[in-house]
Amino acid sequence: MSEKSNKQLVAEAFDAWAAGTGGVFDLLAEDADWTIVGNSVASGTYPTREAFLSTVIAPFNARMSSPLVPTVRALYADGDTVVALFDASATVRDGSRYDNTYAWFLTMRDQRIVSAVAFFDSVEFNDFWARVQPA
Repeated sequence: MSEKSNKQLVAEAFDAWAAGTGGVFDLLAEDADWTIVGNSVASGTYPTREAFLSTVIAPFNARMSSPLVPTVRALYADGDTVVALFDASATVRDGSRYDNTYAWFLTMRDQRIVSAVAFFDSVEFNDFWARVQPA
């Protein structure tokens, strides 16, 4: 796929996520690896879609009382990589807000994300993860 097509596919996935009708994780290939950079409790490399979703995303979402909603600041495409810079917010089970800014580097192949590298504010994430127990 072209840079333009990859960028459009990711943009549509973010639009679906914001609308509550889908999301970026729907684009993950089964064997996609996802790396969270930094020193958060979730930092590391997850070798498959299932490993990432079950270890990070399911317990993350279980700490929310409302869905996480993204607001895209910018999308960039270069070759087979799409970079998404976005803010995301939700209400947490303890009544507080979770607000974070993310940069995701998504490697695309055949309309699927095959590799991702994610950056975010690990202090905000760690505070939320430790403070709020999953439902």
